[in-house]
Amino acid sequence: MNRHEGGPLTRSVNVERLPQGRGAVTVEATQAECDALARDFGIPAIRDLVGRFDLDGSPSQLRVTGSVEAWVTQVCTVSLDPFESRVVEPVEVDFTSADQLVGTDAEDVELPDPIVNGRIDFGALTAEFLALGLDPYPRKPGIAFEERREDEAEKPFAALARLRGGERGPE
Repeated sequence: MNRHEGGPLTRSVNVERLPQGRGAVTVEATQAECDALARDFGIPAIRDLVGRFDLDGSPSQLRVTGSVEAWVTQVCTVSLDPFESRVVEPVEVDFTSADQLVGTDAEDVELPDPIVNGRIDFGALTAEFLALGLDPYPRKPGIAFEERREDEAEKPFAALARLRGGERGPE
């Protein structure tokens, strides 16, 4: 997963200053940041976005666990009505110093995310896990997809047979 600086939500934290390799980080997005993320994600709205993270390890090897929570407004793929729902996405990510990744091939193994210049962007991490928690095919509660069924007596070419007057072709 590639977390890049400069997105609509950034909170770069110097993890080298963590006492004894432990700490906690909370990211509370402003409404302006939520609005910018909603535009990026192509959904009507995001509100009350919070990422809560616990950090454990050393400045060069960190495990980040926690959760990302928000209220999101999405558009129902069946009724096309907007509706609001709660997203709660668990977070568990390993980070390692970017120096330790030099010369490794990302295609061969699942590499930890990099700690760049002693920092992790917890805003980008919050945005990424919110995106992972969004339903790609949102459905408003109570709305069911009704599959259109053909009448069992109506076979695929029955209408064509009626047009031809029920005649069968030469055999």
